[in-house]
Amino acid sequence: NLKGADLRGANLRNANLSGADLRESYLNRAELQGCDLRDAELDQAKLQVAYYDSDTKWSDNYNYKNCGAVGPKANLGGVFLNTANLRGADLRGANLRGAYLSGADLTGANLEDAALSGANLKGAYLTGAYLGNARLIGAELQGADLRAADLTGANLDQLQNIAGADFTLVQGLSEATRAMLCSFSEGGLTTWNSFTRTNTKASLGGE
Repeated sequence: NLKGADLRGANLRNANLSGADLRESYLNRAELQGCDLRDAELDQAKLQVAYYDSDTKWSDNYNYKNCGAVGPKANLGGVFLNTANLRGADLRGANLRGAYLSGADLTGANLEDAALSGANLKGAYLTGAYLGNARLIGAELQGADLRAADLTGANLDQLQNIAGADFTLVQGLSEATRAMLCSFSEGGLTTWNSFTRTNTKASLGGE
């Protein structure tokens, strides 16, 4: 019986919690990758920023996509995730429209097909992240660290700001998209990234 248990930040990877009574428990930031939660009772459980993946097994009647947990197809639109540790997170197909991700660590995260339109990624760490076919329409990328990120097929239309963003060794950037990024104001393009010590223009192969 784990009713009301404090499991914040607990490593529950691959744990068998099938049928467990987790009502009113605190699972914030818990690692639930590969965890078996089939038939578990999760009424009023707190799962904000708990981590799950495609191997996590949920009860058929539990609406895990809307519980605040972080994982594939999670509904996190408009959520405050500033400075969150999302390193290596599986966020394929997640809804992050308008999410507040400034300063978040998304190093190596999988954001394939994620909806990031209007998201605030100011100063976010996206080093080595996979953003294939992600939608970043109108996103804020000021000071973001995108070194070695994969942007194959990503939609970067109408970006709000890229001043200080570092695109060094970015993969999958079409020439048209690169030209669009290089068309931003000179002042923004020559802004230095305070973390990587590179300016945006140089990171895009400019002079």
